[in-house]
Amino acid sequence: MFDFGGVITSRPFDAFDRYEREQGLPSGFIRAVNSTNPDTNAWANLERGAMDIDGFAEAFEAEARELGHKVDGRVVLALLGGDVRPAMVEAVRRCSARFGTACLTNNFGADDTPIAPELVAILALFDVVLESRTLGVRKPEPLFYELACQAVGVRPEEVVFLDDLGVNLKPARAMGMHTIKVTDPTEALAELSAVTGLALAD
Repeated sequence: MFDFGGVITSRPFDAFDRYEREQGLPSGFIRAVNSTNPDTNAWANLERGAMDIDGFAEAFEAEARELGHKVDGRVVLALLGGDVRPAMVEAVRRCSARFGTACLTNNFGADDTPIAPELVAILALFDVVLESRTLGVRKPEPLFYELACQAVGVRPEEVVFLDDLGVNLKPARAMGMHTIKVTDPTEALAELSAVTGLALAD
């Protein structure tokens, strides 16, 4: 099971850092807003599909003001797009040839929002794609992982789960999954290869 943003694609944090420097914001401010009341804040509600983009922008900007700074919520969303990591895509392809695979993504947007063909092709590699916006739950809520296991037809102890955020890995690990934190993609793939017995990088 693979997270998407931060695993299949690069992390948005570099873009956050750049925006913060350009706007004279404290380093890490956007992440600080996101981690304040993480289960009920604007970001959480957006990813659960409980709030549209207009509502998110208004709520996120209010949360930022409460922490002392002005931030454009729509600009923050625009910073999320990362670069595809070809080696990770190839790993998904090779895993899919031998195992059931799932993409577990916290995301947002309308059902009619167009998706780039490159991303459509990547998502097609997975047996199952679980999206927070359609399920109404998000990582790290345990129900998200339970639904993923049910969709693939596996027990947690049979799962290897890759995510770039420790907060998302903790409940998966508590359920019995083998978890891999993707900080350095090369190291993560080496660990995944050791766990699965597959050659996942050339």
